[in-house]
Amino acid sequence: MRKTTLGLLTVLFVLVLTGFSIHKFYMGIYQINYASEKKMLQITTRVFVDDLNKALEKKYKKTTHLGTTKETTEDVVMMQKYLSEKFRIKVNGVFKDINYLSKEMESDVLICYFNSKDINRLKSIEVYNAVLTDWDPEQQNITHYTGFGPKQSFLFTESVTNHVLKF
Repeated sequence: MRKTTLGLLTVLFVLVLTGFSIHKFYMGIYQINYASEKKMLQITTRVFVDDLNKALEKKYKKTTHLGTTKETTEDVVMMQKYLSEKFRIKVNGVFKDINYLSKEMESDVLICYFNSKDINRLKSIEVYNAVLTDWDPEQQNITHYTGFGPKQSFLFTESVTNHVLKF
């Protein structure tokens, strides 16, 4: 009886532990910094590379290999196109070009660097962020704003894709 009880408790313990590891966390982190001396926005994105590859495959019906040795120039171009559709910025009511600078991998996270130039005076900034929400509705994207006064953060979800800061 004691062996049976101990066996059942062990199985229950293993099931509980594995049940917690099955659920995946869907979060992207974005940093938008206003560098007033350079008159530009500096933008950093951090997303899980496997999620981005799956979203690109779903949207473009083509397998991509971002963050691997099989990555191609076409993969990077598709990533840039996708991000430009899903992440946009208006400054003072006018859409601004977002320039891709580079990317790097940190473990399983893809970090991309962008900027937007010729930002002379800020009255408002509106951010549209729907990155990966078309692939998984549980995706959340937190955006940190710095250089606009006190640091502010905002959470974007499938149902909340726009946020405006006014100065």
